[in-house]
Amino acid sequence: MQLRYNYRVYPDASQRDALARSFGCARVVFNDGLRARQQARLEGLPYLSDAELSKRVTAAKLTPQRAWLGEVSSVVLQQALADLNVAYRNFFVSLSGKRKGRRVAPPRFRSRKDNRQAIRFTKNARFRVLDNGLLRLPKVGDVEVRWSRNLPSDPSSVTVIRDAAGRYFASFVVQSTDEPLPVADSEIGIDLGLTHFAVFSDGTKVAAPKFLRRAARKLKRLQQDLSRKQRGSQNRKKAVVKVARAHARVADTRRDWQHKLSTAIIRDNQAVFVEDLCVVGLGRTRLAKSVHDAGWASFTAMLEYKAARYGRTFARVDRFFPSTRMCSDCGRINDKMALNVRTWKCPCGSTHDRDANAAINVLAAGRAESLNDRGARIRPPAMVAPRGEAVIHPDAARSTRSLEGTSVPDGGEIVNVKPTPSPSRHETP
Repeated sequence: MQLRYNYRVYPDASQRDALARSFGCARVVFNDGLRARQQARLEGLPYLSDAELSKRVTAAKLTPQRAWLGEVSSVVLQQALADLNVAYRNFFVSLSGKRKGRRVAPPRFRSRKDNRQAIRFTKNARFRVLDNGLLRLPKVGDVEVRWSRNLPSDPSSVTVIRDAAGRYFASFVVQSTDEPLPVADSEIGIDLGLTHFAVFSDGTKVAAPKFLRRAARKLKRLQQDLSRKQRGSQNRKKAVVKVARAHARVADTRRDWQHKLSTAIIRDNQAVFVEDLCVVGLGRTRLAKSVHDAGWASFTAMLEYKAARYGRTFARVDRFFPSTRMCSDCGRINDKMALNVRTWKCPCGSTHDRDANAAINVLAAGRAESLNDRGARIRPPAMVAPRGEAVIHPDAARSTRSLEGTSVPDGGEIVNVKPTPSPSRHETP
């Protein structure tokens, strides 16, 4: 398994200038390749291959207009074209319907005003970590790295990133050599929420930290200071960096907290089951700010890759599974409940905590899915539907008033029913 190890780097003034040149050259090469393919499409010419774009970059270095491309490593320029090629492939696969998930948009032009600037060095660039801990990058120099942990193996590539807050990071791609953890006896189902970030099937509740809400007062003040600055001034640029640093501090704190919680869950449980939430849809509701502050998608992604890394089982339960309304004791699916209903009582006599009951049902559904060796979908057993959900068509009850020649005895079935046909939408009643 390939993993990324991120470290903070501290380039000096000359190295920051060299990195800025590399960012700019990679951006220009990317935009030139994108512009060439768009122009070829408008003129009805064949699609430009990857090799053709690479030849054009090599030829552009010999021209006076693009001679400054030779000031940076050639690997950086080739990797910029590789990013363009991957973006086009993802777009084409998405158009064909073979790619799962949301539709991928075509590549767009990069801007020097983008919040994130990045370049990548592969082994061909001959970057290496020196014995004194410095990172040697071609045509940049020996950059100081804050090593928070050791690399498990030799990296295959390194990406140098500059974020909106002006910080520099080195992201190494390494091959993981971790061994599976000892087998644990427990399995757990997790129900994610807003009041409590996570409720486990054993009854444990993890309070939502709400990092963005806690920093809202400071962010509001910094944003007000930014709005008072004149556009294009140096003070406005400084204010933009202050706002970006405040947001980065919130994101870093949230990420660190999620890493610690996900690691503890994977370490203590052999199997982890969570509900597949539609975060994109919830992000369009009035709870959007709280949903994005919770960070469910990043947390479940951490659980998924850590489970694969340490030999654990991870599965997502269908988002349409009625985990909240289903009684974990008798299996009855009850009526829909408002969000302010935190406890409810089933007709069987059981009283449930809303979130704890959902977590128990998620665990049961996840176990049923994982026990099926053929990969088929195992649905919960059929239960008696509530009266409000038993009628499919809104006029079904009305149509029974005009039954022709039928008698419905108590407790019997309707025989020879000929319901009155509803008028076509093209007919006038």
